[in-house]
Amino acid sequence: MGAETLLKNGEARVQLDPKVPLILGLQPAALIDHVARVDGSLFDQIPGERGGSIPVAMEELEHILSELKRHVLASADDSSPMKTMAGGSVANTIRGLSSGFGVNCGMIGAYGDDEQGQLFACNMNTSGVNVSRLRKKKGPTAQCVCLVDAFGNRTMRPCLATAVKVQGDELTKGDFSGSKWLVMRFGAFNLEVIQAAIRIAKQQGVSVSLDLASFEMVRNFRVPLQQLLESGDIDLCFANEDEATELLRWAVVTLGSNGCIAKHGEEVVQVPAIGEAKAVDATGAGDLFASGFLYGLVNGLSLEECCKVGSCSGGSVIRSLGGEVTPENWQWMYKQMQRKGLSLPDIRN
Repeated sequence: MGAETLLKNGEARVQLDPKVPLILGLQPAALIDHVARVDGSLFDQIPGERGGSIPVAMEELEHILSELKRHVLASADDSSPMKTMAGGSVANTIRGLSSGFGVNCGMIGAYGDDEQGQLFACNMNTSGVNVSRLRKKKGPTAQCVCLVDAFGNRTMRPCLATAVKVQGDELTKGDFSGSKWLVMRFGAFNLEVIQAAIRIAKQQGVSVSLDLASFEMVRNFRVPLQQLLESGDIDLCFANEDEATELLRWAVVTLGSNGCIAKHGEEVVQVPAIGEAKAVDATGAGDLFASGFLYGLVNGLSLEECCKVGSCSGGSVIRSLGGEVTPENWQWMYKQMQRKGLSLPDIRN
């Protein structure tokens, strides 16, 4: 089962099997985010540059978690300055596509046989995501501390080394058959499974979207990333710098408060950021921008309209703590879309 071709108004149209996700997200390791708004002094006690994302050992993760209570910043805008939720860039994007735009989505990956693993699977499933492609394995689930400063900027410290994850040789054609897009995030430690996923996806006629991850990852692993981009197998790239724009058919460069620049073939558009967004926490801004852009892409919107939807969805997540959009902020997003003359998604639930 996959897709069937129908004739409508004399044209061939492809109708997907409703049980097959239109968009798949590959996140090799399920991840739980511990998100907290903290004062600046905590950043002096943790390794790495402020504002980036670098892996830490479990001992360091536990140390940061133990320090959080002494550095948490209370806010009148948010009743809970600390939150725990399913996380990861791909999970954020896929959850947003499903819960906010009603797109049929699924996740590929693995989660541990622990409380964190159950939380991840439950959160994604509750958001309408197909989790049948997630493998449950014996071992711990990955975790990440997401520290948000008083200006809404985030610093991320993931603990991934001992976490269970799906391997490249575990992926099958059945994981991808019938879907149209595969969403991934670049990671040097997941290169083997990323390459395997791309190979099978291309065999199944699935287009591939790649997020370039943090500036530290791009800087430290430039060579394998460049090879991946030059392979010709990446159809769409999301980045916060323009290194990939000349290599790809589709490329989107997010510019924070300055909006974004997008390219498709010879067409280039620049769209300003949504002015009405109040930044509480920047976690998930790029991920949810990707949700909106991909929603527009699979629904045949123009390049400029895709960027405008992405601007609205990216603006919605930064209004509260964490990478999951609240019901109130989804409603805020729909109002912004209406103001921009964009049609609203037909939500399944």
